[in-house]
Amino acid sequence: MRKLAIAILIAVSGSAYASGLKAGLWQIEQISQNVDGKDMMAEMSQAQAMIRQSGLPPEQLARMQAMMGKSPSAGTKICISPEMAARDTPMVDPEGRCKPTKVSRSGNSTSFEFDCKQNGRSMTGKGVSIASGDEINSRIDMTESDSKGSHRIHSESRMKYLGPDCKGIAPPMSR
Repeated sequence: MRKLAIAILIAVSGSAYASGLKAGLWQIEQISQNVDGKDMMAEMSQAQAMIRQSGLPPEQLARMQAMMGKSPSAGTKICISPEMAARDTPMVDPEGRCKPTKVSRSGNSTSFEFDCKQNGRSMTGKGVSIASGDEINSRIDMTESDSKGSHRIHSESRMKYLGPDCKGIAPPMSR
């Protein structure tokens, strides 16, 4: 369950890039992540603390920390290309393969729904993103299903615009 939860946490963090994006570098911070009612951010923090306190030799400790990644709340940087910004459509997944089935806007708020099936997996749900200046706050509620079962996921994230220079980071759909 822990490996699945970590995979879901990584997949969903940074989802729901909102309407109103500017081209350039953004920092995505995961605010909360719950899978089937469990606080996955707390579980990730506990796992990282256990690794740090394990007494492993420095080189093994470094490998373990690299595998776990940084703290989900520490943030991830993403480059939004001018083409991505011009689409003015929420992106449900970082690669842009899952498109919203319904999008509505009211002021600075964008609501969306999605129902995607790919590679034996389905994701259905809804979300809302609220833009305020150089910051976008998003919330998603979804169900992810595959041959092993299904999981209810609630995720909240914040994006902050860092500037027009992507500093060598490639946009996600160009990787």
